[in-house]
Amino acid sequence: MFTGIITDLGRVRAVERGNETRFEIATSYDTASIAPGASIACSGPCLTVIDKGEGWFAVEASAETLSRTTLGAWREGVAVNLERSLKLGDEVGGHIVFGHVDGTVTLARQTASGDSVVFDFDAPASLLATLAPKGSVALDGVSLTVNAVEADAFSVNIIPHTLRNTTFGAAKTGDRLNLEIDMLARYVARSLDKGETPLS
Repeated sequence: MFTGIITDLGRVRAVERGNETRFEIATSYDTASIAPGASIACSGPCLTVIDKGEGWFAVEASAETLSRTTLGAWREGVAVNLERSLKLGDEVGGHIVFGHVDGTVTLARQTASGDSVVFDFDAPASLLATLAPKGSVALDGVSLTVNAVEADAFSVNIIPHTLRNTTFGAAKTGDRLNLEIDMLARYVARSLDKGETPLS
């Protein structure tokens, strides 16, 4: 599990396509402390470390992951939000994030709001139905609060710290981002789909 608090901004340094696609990611993490098989959230998806060296680690992504996330478009030089998995006793600074991406959304516009920036995203109805103002959402692995939800879009506010320390600082109109629904909202939506009455 993760919290959506990004602790490093890595960069793809190599891509090897095959039955499984291998990504090598440059990082400032102390890779000596990363065990083989460890989980690291890479711009949203939880991926397993299969190899490492000084200043880098490697992960593999399946065809399913490539088709459901933005990873299929990753190339050398792409910046990646990184978060190592929670350890017992760690502070949960954002919200509980599992690294299971539900779909992708498209950046429609950015609007300055004081020192912050409001990001508006176009999203399919199936994802919008699970979002609520003031609820939590993970975008490219970043824990954020939903500002507003419209018929075909939603918005979040990005503060200067987040702009400096994540991929949001270089985001452009038309970019696709990975979205993970808050787990509570996921199960409420599933319950409603089945016609069940959520606990009150």
